[in-house]
Amino acid sequence: MHYYIGVDGGGTKTAVAASDESAGQIFRTETGSAAWREYGIDPVVQTIKAAIAALPFAPDAAIAGIALGLPCYGEQVEGEKDLEQALYAAFPDVPLYFCNDVEVGWAGSLGLSPGINVVAGTGAIAFGKDERAQAVRCGGWSEFFGDEGSCYWIGRQVMGLFSKQSDGRMERDALYDVVRSTFSLTHDFDFIDLMYGEYMMYRDQVASLQLLAKEAALAGSPGALALYAAASEELCLLVRSIRDQLSFSETPFLVSYTGGLFRAEDLILSRFSEGVRALGGRLVPPQFGPAEGALALAFSKFHSEGLSGLLQLLNKNK
Repeated sequence: MHYYIGVDGGGTKTAVAASDESAGQIFRTETGSAAWREYGIDPVVQTIKAAIAALPFAPDAAIAGIALGLPCYGEQVEGEKDLEQALYAAFPDVPLYFCNDVEVGWAGSLGLSPGINVVAGTGAIAFGKDERAQAVRCGGWSEFFGDEGSCYWIGRQVMGLFSKQSDGRMERDALYDVVRSTFSLTHDFDFIDLMYGEYMMYRDQVASLQLLAKEAALAGSPGALALYAAASEELCLLVRSIRDQLSFSETPFLVSYTGGLFRAEDLILSRFSEGVRALGGRLVPPQFGPAEGALALAFSKFHSEGLSGLLQLLNKNK
């Protein structure tokens, strides 16, 4: 029996989905980070190899293809050659397809259909593919000079808004109260040491401050509400850029989304949907997760005749 595997490599966790050639059942597992530029190639390859080896395949199983969506792939040519060689050595005689993890997000959210997927989690990035299979990536540069519209970006704005409201440079609103209450601040300047000591060096910690913006926005904070409006505008710029570089024959073209920011629901989705519609698109909820998208890519690359059966199974298991 032959199996196909999809790997959604993430900075925090890596999700794996697999199915046999008949798409009779889907196996899933999760493992650690696939951030090979941060943790090194060999540890990440061993992590992925161990996760796949732990899948409950039949004794006579053979792996017939793996699609790997990996963070930072496509950004460092020389390093990627070493990464690819290490993965080929880990899975000898197995066909491999490499891509950036944003591509498996697109594949899952739109079920391989033409359109654009916007990822807004810790960072912000988008990927689109049109009917001619032309593909474009946009965003995802760096938290230091990019990732606009992400949870990290909003988290940094929360820090700035609190300092301005504390000073009186902006009128205080619910955001000021939420920050003080969350951190039990006796003195506002205690916020500085707290951010330096526990937040500013950690991307996920800064991104978690987006939850304070959400709480404040739901309480009516004009400052926090403006952050979500600005984030929507930034994410729409990603959509516009990809739209202008591709040729979608269908109107409106499809736009989907993944990432933690969208758990803020109407605070971001309503404005984002309006912006997408103004660009000629239509916002649709994601069909499947990124790991399932990676699996669909594996089928499309190495077992295309079984793809329709896999998509039916994925839809059945929603």
